[in-house]
Amino acid sequence: MDPAAQRVAVGRVRGLHGLRGAVRVEVLTDRPAERFAAGARVLAGERVLTVVEAAQDGPGLRVHFAEVADRTAAESLRDLDLEVEVDRERDLEPGAVFWHELRGVRVTDVDGRDLGTVRDVYRAGGAEVIAVAGGVVRPFEMPVVHAFIRAWRPREGSIVVDADALDLAPAAAADREPATG
Repeated sequence: MDPAAQRVAVGRVRGLHGLRGAVRVEVLTDRPAERFAAGARVLAGERVLTVVEAAQDGPGLRVHFAEVADRTAAESLRDLDLEVEVDRERDLEPGAVFWHELRGVRVTDVDGRDLGTVRDVYRAGGAEVIAVAGGVVRPFEMPVVHAFIRAWRPREGSIVVDADALDLAPAAAADREPATG
């Protein structure tokens, strides 16, 4: 493994398709045409899989791998993440982060009030959304857009948002999750 590279999930096997080993993949990358192109390689645990073909299948892809000959072999991939090696300097724009790097980042308002930490990241429509919990406000979800974000420093462990624009209400004691790391 390249010391500068790290592994990131680009898909998750959600189901099987037919008897010849094709799988249904939930796409977790913004570059599915590149990541699942014929000849591309992905990692499923320690197994290297070579994409033979990929086609749109509802909200995800139907993918056939050279190393997976039948439904029985495909079953061993169910619920596994499909990963690729990436290099931050080569694969990311300046200031961008991988989704997994957002989990655990502290979110505050412009006055420094602790709003919680990022618990999850997902895509809805054309925007990434972060789910935040564990602060002085109720858990909330927020699209990652300029209208709400005042300072974007996830590599330093901080995101500052405009709480008024988000209309965040204080959490009752029972709604607060214990703060973690």
